[in-house]
Amino acid sequence: MTLTLLPGQATLGQLEQIWRTGVAVVLDDSAMPGIEAAAALVRKAAEGNEAVYGVNTGFGKLASVRIKPGDTAQLQRNLILSHCCGVGEPLDVATTRLMMVLKLLSAGRGASGITWKTLSVIEAMLAKGVTPVIPSQGSVGASGDLAPLAHMAAAMIGEGEAEFKGQRMPAGEALSRAGIEPAVLAPKEGLGLINGTQFSTACALVGYFGAIRNLEASIVSSCLSTDAIMGSTAPLEAGIHAFRGHRGQINVAGAMRAVMAGSEIRESHRDGDSRVQDPYCIRCQPQVVGAALDLLRFAGKTLEIEANAVSDNPLVLVEDGKIVSGGNFHAEPVAFAADQIALAIAEIGAIAQRRVALMVDPTLSFDLPPFLTPKPGLNSGLMIAEVTTAALMSENKHLANPCSTDSTPTSANQEDHVSMAAHGARRLKRMNDNLNVIIGVELLCAAQGVEFRAPLTTSPTLQSALDLIRADIATLTDDRFMAGDIANAAAIVAEGRVQAKCNVAALLDGMAA
Repeated sequence: MTLTLLPGQATLGQLEQIWRTGVAVVLDDSAMPGIEAAAALVRKAAEGNEAVYGVNTGFGKLASVRIKPGDTAQLQRNLILSHCCGVGEPLDVATTRLMMVLKLLSAGRGASGITWKTLSVIEAMLAKGVTPVIPSQGSVGASGDLAPLAHMAAAMIGEGEAEFKGQRMPAGEALSRAGIEPAVLAPKEGLGLINGTQFSTACALVGYFGAIRNLEASIVSSCLSTDAIMGSTAPLEAGIHAFRGHRGQINVAGAMRAVMAGSEIRESHRDGDSRVQDPYCIRCQPQVVGAALDLLRFAGKTLEIEANAVSDNPLVLVEDGKIVSGGNFHAEPVAFAADQIALAIAEIGAIAQRRVALMVDPTLSFDLPPFLTPKPGLNSGLMIAEVTTAALMSENKHLANPCSTDSTPTSANQEDHVSMAAHGARRLKRMNDNLNVIIGVELLCAAQGVEFRAPLTTSPTLQSALDLIRADIATLTDDRFMAGDIANAAAIVAEGRVQAKCNVAALLDGMAA
C-alpha cells in the first residue's frame, strides 16, 4: 500500500498510520509545479552575481564567503558530509521513516528549492525499505536538526550507512541492492535537506502518539482500580465537571462513567459505606488526566502544524521571485510541545502509581489482602511490582524537567539561541516506555483486586478488559517470576489492546454509542 499525501494537509491520523504501519508515501502530483518553480528560481540565483545565502555562499559564520558558480554542486556535497557528526544509538526505523516523510511534506510545499527528482529518491527509499542510519544525538534544534538530517541526506547520495532488509550496510550498497540511483544534489538542495525540524518533530510525534495511548489505557486502569478498592463513582457525576468547564476533564469523566456502567461491585456499596470520600488518586482522575488530555491535544495540534510546515532556510518565495533568509528552522514550537507532552506523561504516571500503592496497602484498600496475594507472608505478591512503578514514576519526573528553557550558543555565536527540541523530543519514548509499565502494573493489581471481590462482578466493559488481561497473564496465587508478567502487561498497554477493548478513544471524543 502507498499513501499519497498533499503537502500542507497531512493529518495526525495519517502520520500515526505511517509510523505504526510503515506504509510507503508519495507526494501528490499537484505539488510538482510549485516544487519545480522554486528549483528554477534557485538555479537562476546560482548562475547570477548576487550573493544568496546557501546557494552561492558558505554557511553559518561563513556566509560572507562567495562560492564560484562551478563549485555550487561541490558546496552541497561538502555541506552534507561535514555535517554528518551525529553520535549515539541509531534512531529506530519507524521514526526515521516518519522523519523522511516529514521532509517530503516540507519540501513539497515548493519553498525549499529541492527538485522533484531529488524528492523522488526519498519516495523510492520509503517504497523499497532503504532506511538511513541516523545517530540520535547531535542536534540542538536550531539551525534545524542539522546532524540527523545530514545523515539522512548522506544516505540519499550514497554516503554513510543505511539499513536494508534487516541488515546495516554502506548506504551506496543499500541503494544499489534496492535499484535506486543516488541523488546528485543541485544548488541549495543539500541545505534544504538538512535545514529543518523534521528529526525533532518526528520524535515528538512518536511521543505524542504513545502518550495518547497511555492516557487511554489509564482510563481503563483507573476504572478497574476504583472497583478493586470499592471506590465511589459519585465524583464522576456530569454536573461536577460541567461546572469546571475544562473539555478534557469532562471527556475523561464521561468515558469513566461509560466504562464503569453496570458494575455490581459499585452497586453493592452505594448504601452503608462508612467512607465519605476516596483518596485523590481515585477521586481526581478526571481532573488530573483530563488536564493532561487538554495539554496533549494542544501539543498534538502544534505538531500537526509543524509537520506541514516549511522549516528550512533560506526560503524560496516563488510568487515574489526572491530567496529570503529567515529562521523557521528554530524548533521552539516543537520544544514547547515536547515539554508539554513530558509533563502529561509524568502526571498520568504519578496518579496511576498512587493507585497501585493504594491497592497493595491493606490499610487503604478496603479489605483487600496485603500486596494482593491470597497467602501474605509466605508470598510477597505484588509488593515489588509496586516498587518498580515508584522507581519509574520518579524517573519520569526527572525526565519531565523542561528542555526548552535551556540554550547554548553554537557556530561561533552565529546561532546564539537554540531550542534543544531534539533531546526534549527523544526522551519521550523512554518516558512512554516507563508509563507503559506503570499502567500495566496497575492493570495487574486492579485485576487481582476485582477478582477478590467475587462473586460480585465489575462492569461488562471492564470484564472484557479483565478477560483480555487474563488471556495473557494468569491470576497471581503463589509467588512466581514476575518480570514476564510485567512485560506482558506493559505490552497490552503499548499495543493499545486494553483501551481498544473498552472503546476509550471514541468515548473521549464523544463518539461512542
